[in-house]
Amino acid sequence: MHRSALINPYVLVLPGFLLAAFIILWPLYQLGVISLSEVNRFGQLKGFAGLENYLAVFADPDFLGALWRTFVWTFGIVIGALVVAMPVALILNEDFYGRSVARVIVMLPWAVSLPMTAIIWRWALNGQSGMLNSGLRDLGVLDHNIQWLAQASTAFPMQILIGILVTIPFTTTIYLGGLSSIPTDLYEAARLEGAGRWQMFREITLPLMRPFVNISVVLNVIYVFNSFPIIWATTQGGPANSTDILVTYLYKLAFRYGKLGEASGLSIMMFALLLFFTLLYVVLAVRGDEE
Repeated sequence: MHRSALINPYVLVLPGFLLAAFIILWPLYQLGVISLSEVNRFGQLKGFAGLENYLAVFADPDFLGALWRTFVWTFGIVIGALVVAMPVALILNEDFYGRSVARVIVMLPWAVSLPMTAIIWRWALNGQSGMLNSGLRDLGVLDHNIQWLAQASTAFPMQILIGILVTIPFTTTIYLGGLSSIPTDLYEAARLEGAGRWQMFREITLPLMRPFVNISVVLNVIYVFNSFPIIWATTQGGPANSTDILVTYLYKLAFRYGKLGEASGLSIMMFALLLFFTLLYVVLAVRGDEE
């Protein structure tokens, strides 16, 4: 093969790579500088502070609570969406009358602005006039109103449920792309061998869908880990910071308390944490495919 044929692809990719590197690395550099500096409320650097901003974040008890809730939030939504989206995708992949309309209905929540969706849910979960309380009372499930967003024991699970519902359309889209790529000949041959639906799903669908499951896990983890609108629009991290996750805690540090140095340090830690888990999952997924 001619040498230029080997070099040309890298030359073509290089401008895009440099642009992406600048967009990602320059803000990271600026955050790193701010996180190691003493900063006032107006963003002015007052001198080198070393690791004081990082130590201040670790010393804040609200940080550990937000960190734990971030893991629960991310794991709950990602796993919930993966599990629910699979049967939805399998149904939408079948050939039935009105399938196109059904696909549009499932994808509609994805087209709606996430802050708007969160605000609608905040109205629905209102403790006095919310639709959820009204509906449950009409069905005889409740005999009194529940303040869904006034206490962490109900607010945070409801926020996770909302997160699952708004993540299902995106995950279903990925699954539908994977299901459409599976040759129908495999299923026809399995039927001739007497395999049932569950056996075909376990032996054919799941193994061939693994790359698409891996893609959905990585993208959803990145998306959910940094998801801000649902919690902020419903409770703003309350009551008493009991529903804060790292991204809402970061927002409060920077724009409510004016601690820009600590907020920058937390941003660096969040980026490193997300990068670590993403790379770890990718490595484990690749190793599993090779085995």
